[in-house]
Amino acid sequence: MRRLRPVLAMLSLLAAFVTALPTSPVDPPPVATVAPEPPVPPPLAVSETQVRRGETLEAALLRSGVPRTDALEMIAALRPAVNPRRLRPGERLLVARAGSGETAGVTYWRSPAERHELTREANRWTLETVQTPVEVRIVAVAGRLEDSLFASIDRLGEQPALTAALVALFEWDFDFAADSLPGDRFRLLVEKRYAAGEFLGYGNILAAQYRTSGRPPLTAVGFGDGDGATLYYDGAGRSVRKMFLRAPLDFTRVTSGFSQARKHPILGGVRPHLAIDYAAPIGTPVRAVADGVVRSAGWNGGNGISVMIRHARDYETMYNHLSAALIRRGERVRQRQVIGRVGSTGLSTGPHLDYRVAKQGRFVNPLAEKFIPGAPVPRERRRAFESHRDTLLQRLEREAPFASSRDRS
Repeated sequence: MRRLRPVLAMLSLLAAFVTALPTSPVDPPPVATVAPEPPVPPPLAVSETQVRRGETLEAALLRSGVPRTDALEMIAALRPAVNPRRLRPGERLLVARAGSGETAGVTYWRSPAERHELTREANRWTLETVQTPVEVRIVAVAGRLEDSLFASIDRLGEQPALTAALVALFEWDFDFAADSLPGDRFRLLVEKRYAAGEFLGYGNILAAQYRTSGRPPLTAVGFGDGDGATLYYDGAGRSVRKMFLRAPLDFTRVTSGFSQARKHPILGGVRPHLAIDYAAPIGTPVRAVADGVVRSAGWNGGNGISVMIRHARDYETMYNHLSAALIRRGERVRQRQVIGRVGSTGLSTGPHLDYRVAKQGRFVNPLAEKFIPGAPVPRERRRAFESHRDTLLQRLEREAPFASSRDRS
């Protein structure tokens, strides 16, 4: 106990000394000041409008609720990049509006590969054009005819534009209304265009074949002319394009053929029918089958509204029972030009086209006439064509083989 007393005394003195020391205030830790967050602007309201057939860009913008002044200024800003008169139905306009209702911007989608963005800056509209890279894929398409070519290609998931392109390749040699049969086969290599994985449309058909009973397959091969254009030739290197088309209508059917003795449906009795009748709805476009000059256009007795065209090499064609003639006497027309519309005028039992061909003043059967063949591949490019043809047809055979032989015409 005596030993602890000095230690306790020392501790007491130390405590008294610490207590006597002056105390200084301790500053509290600084408090971080938080700046107030700026107010979040309300989200823009976006509405979508699709361009209608025959509609102008101004009309589409006004229908979207864009004020006329803004619409005119937007069109002026777009003009360097877009022809506002060449709109396609289905093109999209996305209009963004602020909470006040003021137009904040417009996005004009022409396709998945092309859009034009208009934004307001310093009281004017500025334009930014965005192009998405386009991917081209070469695809084989093949099928069998069950009813019509149009329906058969549609069942494959393809669009009508592909059917029209295929028909256009063979329309000088084959009448799909008169000559096609169930069981016919077709195949082609075609370019398909995509942007961001979305299908845009078709490019060129590279090669195509159509096989029907009783004749070699029709063949068309695209081959560059050296100047950037693609021309089409058959397997032997002759141009598929000829002086005359096989038919003046697309996607229709023959209801009466060429005959020297047919019972007339209105006048009765047996009479010659020196024409091919094509059934089609009223208003269906009728095409000139060859270049020529219009001899007559107008009412022609029992033929109703009729057009007659004079062609080279003493040929003439007639198009009868039209609902309207779209050309005039003396006018020069080009092959495939629309010259009239199907009707049922004159001595007609229903809507159809009565189509006639005369050679040296005498009517001939349009489906049996052998018209002038097309020009061949130039001699100096013959080897290049043959190599190109063989490569495409071999690929077509690998990817879409016909069931039977591999004839080439």
